[in-house]
Amino acid sequence: MHGETSEDVLDERDQRLVAALQCDGRLTADRAAEVLGLGPRVVHRRWAALLGDGTVRVVGLPARPSPPAGMTLRIKVLRGRTEMIAKALAEREDVPFVDLSAGGDEISAILLADTAAPHRLLHRQLPATNAVTSVDAQTVLHVFKGAQDWRHDVLTAAERGALTPEVADSGERAGRVDATDRALLAALAEDGRAPAAAVARATGHPESTVRRRLADLRARGLLRTHVHVDARRLGLPVDANLLMRVAPGRLDTVGRTLAAHPAVHGALATTGRANLHVAVWLPDLPALYAFLTREVGALDVAAVETVLVGRAVKRPGA
Repeated sequence: MHGETSEDVLDERDQRLVAALQCDGRLTADRAAEVLGLGPRVVHRRWAALLGDGTVRVVGLPARPSPPAGMTLRIKVLRGRTEMIAKALAEREDVPFVDLSAGGDEISAILLADTAAPHRLLHRQLPATNAVTSVDAQTVLHVFKGAQDWRHDVLTAAERGALTPEVADSGERAGRVDATDRALLAALAEDGRAPAAAVARATGHPESTVRRRLADLRARGLLRTHVHVDARRLGLPVDANLLMRVAPGRLDTVGRTLAAHPAVHGALATTGRANLHVAVWLPDLPALYAFLTREVGALDVAAVETVLVGRAVKRPGA
């Protein structure tokens, strides 16, 4: 993953256009052009190219339910068998993240599961697989930052603020959704930028109803999108998982502090000795060293284990 050539990295204009979609996946080209100081035709053309060839994918997220219980998995695998195990995990709907370590003998994954009950994958399937030598499973206690919260750090604060939709309705009905709302959000799951006419055809609801409902969901902050893009195309080829041991009294402060850093695309508090898991994207190994020694080093962190990701097998939206 560290051999990405400069020709593969998107230019600054395209990176800013990707970052604009992170602010609002249904952003119009006219609004993006106005805020970013570009011509509307340029924005139309570049988005069409980036979305058309799969470099960028915008997917809709469901209405916010109660957060599902989750577990982090570290699976040690015999060399030569990691691809097989990783592929099997990636095919599961309850496993949204699968990473292969650069060393080639470890798989990191997130499992969505009811942690109060034994899980077949953990207690039967993985232990029965000869290629698996050990499994460490820890329960997620708190999410400081998820994949959908990460923003590529190429916009000014003013630009990001201007491109991020305002949530106007915070009253009693702010989080309520009905069957029609859920159907509309589900129709955006594959293409978060699908026009109202396409959503109307997919759901069978009148286009006027779709437009009105989508505007209402947007105003209440419930029309959420996630932008999938290979971080290497953004000039961030170093992907690393940092497993930290933090004193309980400092865990919340350290977690929130690191989650606010632009390099961090995931931060979870978990059970286990390593009780804070942080995922970072960085431009090179010196930048990773600087992050560890300066950002992490300035906090009350007892120990850090750094695992370089060799390949991201499955990520949300991919």
